[in-house]
Amino acid sequence: MQDDTWTRVERLRTWLDDNSDSATAADTRLLRVLKIGEEFGEVAEALHGAMGASPRKGASHTWEDVHKELADVIVTSMVALATLSPDAEKILDARLQHLVERVLPN
Repeated sequence: MQDDTWTRVERLRTWLDDNSDSATAADTRLLRVLKIGEEFGEVAEALHGAMGASPRKGASHTWEDVHKELADVIVTSMVALATLSPDAEKILDARLQHLVERVLPN
């Protein structure tokens, strides 16, 4: 079996499902989407730290930290999408194609 990006996302989603204490499927969906907000907050914190924007904290993060946190937002979003739809890969691909065509028409 090829271990591509979506296969890995599905493995993470399955692991989360198997290890979740959420009472309902609705709770699971809600929490997975809310997790995106948490991860975004970590990007914001890393960005502030990389830019040294807080006089109290100074340069508390690196740009590599920002990159990692951005990747976490993407993965978390992919897991949330896979939780909401079994067609997550097709949905993302179609949306990406739409966005590209909107700004880069043939």
